[in-house]
Amino acid sequence: MKKHNFSSGPAILPQSVFEEASNACVDFAGMGLSILEISHRSPEYVAVYEEAISLIIELLQIPDDYEVLFLTGGASSQFFMSAMNLLEKNETAGYVDTGSWSAKAIKEAQNFGHINMLASSKEKNYTYIPKGYTIPSNLKYLHLTSNNTIFGTQYKEWPDTSVPIVCDMSSDIFSQELDIQRFGLIYAGAQKNLGPAGVTLVIIRKDILGKVERVIPTMLDYKTHIAKKSAFNTPPVFPIYVCMLTLRWLKAQGGIGVIKTKNAAKAKLLYDEIDRNSCFQGTTDKGDRSTMNATFVSTNADYDQAFLDLCNSTNISGVKGHRSVGGFRASMYNAMDIGSVEALVAVMKEFEDKL
Repeated sequence: MKKHNFSSGPAILPQSVFEEASNACVDFAGMGLSILEISHRSPEYVAVYEEAISLIIELLQIPDDYEVLFLTGGASSQFFMSAMNLLEKNETAGYVDTGSWSAKAIKEAQNFGHINMLASSKEKNYTYIPKGYTIPSNLKYLHLTSNNTIFGTQYKEWPDTSVPIVCDMSSDIFSQELDIQRFGLIYAGAQKNLGPAGVTLVIIRKDILGKVERVIPTMLDYKTHIAKKSAFNTPPVFPIYVCMLTLRWLKAQGGIGVIKTKNAAKAKLLYDEIDRNSCFQGTTDKGDRSTMNATFVSTNADYDQAFLDLCNSTNISGVKGHRSVGGFRASMYNAMDIGSVEALVAVMKEFEDKL
């Protein structure tokens, strides 16, 4: 029996995508070759790449003055690559600290310019999204992390500023509509809503490039990858192909507006049970709760292992919280059907009834 996978990532993808991708591993497009072995210069792969880019532009309504790239190195490489390309030593960028990933981004960016940490929720263990802070107009950019997988918080509104926003959207991209023109750069590891681990999506406004005087290594210069259409070196062909299949699936669902409604219904179902059930309590401010990653704890630490054991026995997988915070975490990315959330809620009710 297939398990209900609440893992934070690498995460669930649509079943149809798994099936089509597995077939392509044996014979891709009737070529008699696996997708894993075709040339990244072949017309068959170029068609995959072009369709993936086209779908991203369509689904996110990306204007012509932006470029879309598939890179490698995950969001962790973007922590330094973004600052290296955008920030001079004598310039200042603003950062908001909302969790482990934004803290790592801050650490890397400090190697390339001045960093003004405008706000942080660290003093309350990252249980909320800071608001009401001042954003200086002279900042080169404002860096945010849209969704915090470990702590379960998410931006519901973007700060009101004319400063270009650089945003790590690894765990919630394609889950809600975006006003792309608010952003100078968006980056996202694929392994939540887009595809398997191994490829990173970058969306960048072209006019913010070429403004730094430092020598940027060829492989770390966004302009290199724009010029070579994400194929300066051999790209991760299979992950990009799976991303393309996932984007096809998302479009067939009705697009981002439809998936946003479905995600909201899943999140409401689970959060309502967390708030109702005497055995559990949420860990974040209700107004900042993530639609993608619900974090919660037992009202009695003695319940923890017993609840995990019950989950395991009922094909509920991946609900153990991050090792740095403990408790529980249920990740509900785009491809998760509401039936899986219903199954988890039923187990939570069963656990309460047994006590």
